[in-house]
This record gives sequence, structure tokens and C-alpha cells, in this order.
Amino acid sequence: MKDFFVVDASKFENAVVTTYFVVSSLQVRDRKNGGNYLALTLADKTGSLEARMWDDFEDVLTTCGEGSFVKAQGQISKYQGKFQITLSKLRRAADSEIDAGDYMPATQLDVEAMWAELRSYVEGFANADLRRLVFAFLDDAEVAQAYKVAPAAKTLHHAWLGGLLEHVLTLVRVCRATAPFYPEVDADLLVTGAILHDIGKTRELSWKSAFSYTLEGQMIGHISIAQGMLVEKVRALQPFPEKLRVLVEHMILSHHGKYEFGSPKLPMTPEAMLLNVLDDLEAKMQAMRNEFARATANGKSAGEMTDWVRSLERPVLNSRAWLGEE
Repeated sequence: MKDFFVVDASKFENAVVTTYFVVSSLQVRDRKNGGNYLALTLADKTGSLEARMWDDFEDVLTTCGEGSFVKAQGQISKYQGKFQITLSKLRRAADSEIDAGDYMPATQLDVEAMWAELRSYVEGFANADLRRLVFAFLDDAEVAQAYKVAPAAKTLHHAWLGGLLEHVLTLVRVCRATAPFYPEVDADLLVTGAILHDIGKTRELSWKSAFSYTLEGQMIGHISIAQGMLVEKVRALQPFPEKLRVLVEHMILSHHGKYEFGSPKLPMTPEAMLLNVLDDLEAKMQAMRNEFARATANGKSAGEMTDWVRSLERPVLNSRAWLGEE
């Protein structure tokens, strides 16, 4: 069974470890001086490691692929400020060697408590039609099961089991706290958008052994999937106010905020504008938390900037930890 986790890499620098991972990515690449090498990303519930295998990897290619559980032996080292593992041996792991709980990061919060809190906000809606609409999703057993366990993303933010629910609940809290400052915003409509904007991720993402995209997710994407799910629910709820359908659908289609970020429409209502800004803020704050944890795991002090964060297009500093440093 697994006794080394990615988060422990700093304790094993320059040591050879034998342990288990799930393969997040696997590619054959060309060496500069000729020949090939194997580039992998190996993961467990605490994070991921870049891995390289320079020789004797032919059998690996025939027996292992993305999503495979593997037993690996290699040396932990640091390259350009990040830990990696240079592999000497790699094979597919037997089912008896694997405890799936070691590989899938999961929310540390109580899922059922989060679900009950989310439902309580919907029960408090003054708008009965929006209440009917949201409960049509939350009371759908298939949707609810996926909503409670789905990650919010493959890698960027809330990339763990239960991450979608955790992200949405936090976003709903922020929306409820912010809406009173903007009298032009309908709070029930805003919260409806917050709960449904990422509902398509329950079908866009897969989380069987590693986080990846379904075929539907790759070819259609969560925004269009969510639009289709909304149309189906509204059709089943008829009569349903057409104005509300248009406004909710617009929030789903515009919540990424810009065409280049994947939104087919720009936010054009107060609720859509606020949803886009708060959703983006909530995702960015979690991305920062992830980077602070990664920097700590890599041995950085509180007073050091993190590595360059691609999703934020900058390095970041944990100001609170720095101020609290002795």
C-alpha cells in the first residue's frame, strides 16, 4: 500500500522511493540528442509530480495509460524549484495494491452539511418559480449524486471530489452577502445563477481514477451542457415564465465574462455581471490557496513569492502568513 505522498517530497529530496501513483498524463517526447523519453505526471490525493523515464519504457507504453494506477521506483529531486521524480522502474499496479482513497483528493468539509445549507437558501427564495427551477435540479437524484462528488475543475481550482459543491456554496454565500449593496440586483436570480452556472461540469468532467474530461465535455463543454440541461428542466416545468428562462440562461452563457474565456455572450444584466465577477474572484482566491500550499510543500518561506501561477499570470505572496512570521 502507499506510504509516500506527493506532499512529502521535500522530506525525500535525493532519495529513492518506491510507491504508487495514478497517471495523470503520459507522453513520449524526443530527446535533443536523438531518441525518446517518457514524460509523465503522477498524482495522488495530495498533489502531482512531474516524472521522467529515460530508458526501458517500452513495456510501460503497452500496459499503462492515463488513469492507470502504477507502482513506481525513482529518485526524488528538485528542478527549477519544483520536485520531480526520475523513474528507474514503472509497472501497472494490481487492484489488490490500490486503495482508491489514496489517489483522489476530496473536500475536507461535510458534503451533506454543505448540501443541506445550499438547499436551505433555495427554500428561502421569495420567487416561487426560481425555487421550482433550482429544486428541479437538486431533487434530481442523478444530478444530485454527481453534484455532491464532482470536482469544480481538472486542475485550476477546487480540483477535488466535492470541489464543485464547495465552490458553489462559497459563491452563493458571497452572492448573498454582496447583493444587498446593489439594489438593481435580484438576489434570488443571482443565487439561481450561482447554483446552476457550473451544473454542466457534472457531465463535462470525469473522476473515476483521475480528473479528466468526458467525451461530451471535450466536444461540447460545460457551458453548452448546462444550457441544454436548463432547457430540459424548463420544458418539464411548463408553464414557466419565459423572462426568467432567458435571464437564467443568459447567466449560464455569460458567466466566464469574455469571449476569449469561453463565454458565447458577455454579461448584460446586473445579475450576470455580478455573477461573473464573484465567480472569478472565488476561483482566483482558491487558486491562491493552492499555490500557497504548494509553495510551503516545496520548502518556500512565508516571505517568498510563489512560482509563476499560470492561471493568475503572476506569482503571489501569502501576506497573512508573512505578517504572522516570527
